[in-house]
Amino acid sequence: MTLHSKIVGTGSYLPPNRVTNHDLAAQLAAKGIETSDEWIVSRSGIAARHYAAEGVQSSDLAVEAAKKALEMAQLSANDIDLVILATSTPDFFGGFPSTACVVQRKLGIDNGCPALDVQAVCSGFVYALTTADKFIKSGAHKNVLVIGAEVFSRIIDFSDRTTCVLFGDGAGAAVLTASEEPGILATKLHADGSYGDILCGPGRISNGVLEGSAFMYMDGQAVFKLAVGLLDKVANEALELAGMQSSEVDWIVPHQANIRIMQGTAKKLGLGMDKMIVTVDQHGNTSAASIPLALDVGVRDGRIKPGQNVMMEGVGGGFTWGAVLVRM
Repeated sequence: MTLHSKIVGTGSYLPPNRVTNHDLAAQLAAKGIETSDEWIVSRSGIAARHYAAEGVQSSDLAVEAAKKALEMAQLSANDIDLVILATSTPDFFGGFPSTACVVQRKLGIDNGCPALDVQAVCSGFVYALTTADKFIKSGAHKNVLVIGAEVFSRIIDFSDRTTCVLFGDGAGAAVLTASEEPGILATKLHADGSYGDILCGPGRISNGVLEGSAFMYMDGQAVFKLAVGLLDKVANEALELAGMQSSEVDWIVPHQANIRIMQGTAKKLGLGMDKMIVTVDQHGNTSAASIPLALDVGVRDGRIKPGQNVMMEGVGGGFTWGAVLVRM
């Protein structure tokens, strides 16, 4: 029997504090920084984002998304035999204990299954899905919980209007299970460390002291140019591996970073925006959480149906990029 990995449940969670562009503009104006709803929408397509409350960590958002995915999959927490969590904002400095281990504990998974974090920034969920797919196809694991969770509001420099308006907090999750039916059809991952300085968290800790900035840095123009050039290429690579054409794709679920990047990708693939799940307007760029958030929205509102082909793709700091082609 040929083993496949199939998505059987999705879930997502946004913290209750929804901040519109008007809200954010007012907050920034109090600090002497000018922006507006029109300026933000015209450059990114973002109308609102959500911020986690003080004390709420990535693991807390991840748990809420995971519970919904488990419920849809009709599985209990202890049915999970591997947890993979993608995040750039782990609960603990240094990343340990891993946020995946924290989520495992908070979900009450006490079967001793492995749990690990994946760090590929905005490509994190695609990297994590690919990892889960390989584990399932190897026969080593049967039910894998894959999560993307971020509290990017903690690492935003709110004095930099070019980046602070773009990011938000949230989590999305998917449950993959071993199946005789095809699920994940193809995956393709890439990285190029020579572009590491255009999107990064440049701060370092030395002897307990922060060296450099604790805030994220992004060269927006450089990232935009690189992303537009890479996303359609990696999508086509995944299609080639699956022996399919772009016309066979029912839905594109891209990393929700910027509507102009998303529009450019759809155009290059020869697909209309009516085939793209767009949620960036409502939650901004939630990094590793953005693809599973958008996937869950599409599944729950009935647009994404069983048997349809879905292309998920993203780019992130590192520089990383990848695509996963899935039959739902």
